[in-house]
Amino acid sequence: MTAPDIRLVVADLDGTLLDEHKQLPAGTIDLIRDLQEAGVAFAPASGRQWATLASMFEPVSDGLVIIAENGAYVTDRGREVAVHPFDGAWISGIVERTQALTDEGVDLGIVVCGVRSAWITRTDRRFLDQVEPYYRRLEVTDDLTSIDDTIIKLAVHDFGDLEAVTAPFLREICEPNPVAVSGAHWVDVMAEGVDKGLAVRELQKAMSIDATQTMAFGDYLNDYEMLQAADWSFAMGNAHPDIIDVANYTAPPNYEDGVITTVRTILGI
Repeated sequence: MTAPDIRLVVADLDGTLLDEHKQLPAGTIDLIRDLQEAGVAFAPASGRQWATLASMFEPVSDGLVIIAENGAYVTDRGREVAVHPFDGAWISGIVERTQALTDEGVDLGIVVCGVRSAWITRTDRRFLDQVEPYYRRLEVTDDLTSIDDTIIKLAVHDFGDLEAVTAPFLREICEPNPVAVSGAHWVDVMAEGVDKGLAVRELQKAMSIDATQTMAFGDYLNDYEMLQAADWSFAMGNAHPDIIDVANYTAPPNYEDGVITTVRTILGI
C-alpha cells in the first residue's frame, strides 16, 4: 500500500504518546528525527506550557511544532503561529470566583498560565507535585488577579471529585469559553473558541495543508476537536469512549507505544 501524503503528525501526551510512567518512549526522538527528514512536521499537543514541551523534546526542539496550553499558544520551529489571550478583567473575575470555592470546602489549586510563565499562590508540596511536571516556568505571586503577563489559560486542579463541583461551576461561569477536562483532576479554561482543534487548523493554514495530510492521536476529552481536524485520526486503545467514537481509527494503547508503532507502520519510516 502506498503511504499517504502526511505532512503533520499531532499527538497528545498523557495517555497517548507518553508511557504509563508519563515518560517519552525510547523511540520517540528517533521517530521525530525520521519524520523531519521526510518533510513531516511533528507536534506535541498538550495542556502543558510551551517551555515544558520544548524541554521535554529538547534534542529536536529546533525543528518542532508545538501546540501548548490546549491550543492557546502555537509555534512552528520557534515562530509564533497563534496566541489566544483572555480579556484581563474577565479572567480576573473568573479567578476570584473560582478561589471562592475553597470557602465551600473544595480542595483546589489554581494556575494562571501566561506566555512568559505560569503563576500560583498555593505553594504546599502536595499541590506543587501536581503542578511542576506541567509547568517548567512557574512563579509565585500574592495576587492571581493582577499578573504582568499575557494570560492564555486558566488551569484548576481539584483534589476531590472534579465533576462534583469545580468542572460544572467553571462551565457555567465561563460560557461561552471552552472548559476542557484534561485529566481526572485537571480542568482548563481557554479563550473563546480555543481548543486543540483550532490549533491544528491554524497550523494547517500556516503550512498550506489540509485534514487529509494530517494525522492526530488522542485519548481524552480535550483531544476531541483535535481528532475532528484530521482525517487520519486515531484513538488510543486506552482512550475515553467518546474519543474512540469520534476517531476514524484506533491505535494500540499508550503503554504499547501505540503512536510510534502506528506512525512507522502507516508512513513506512
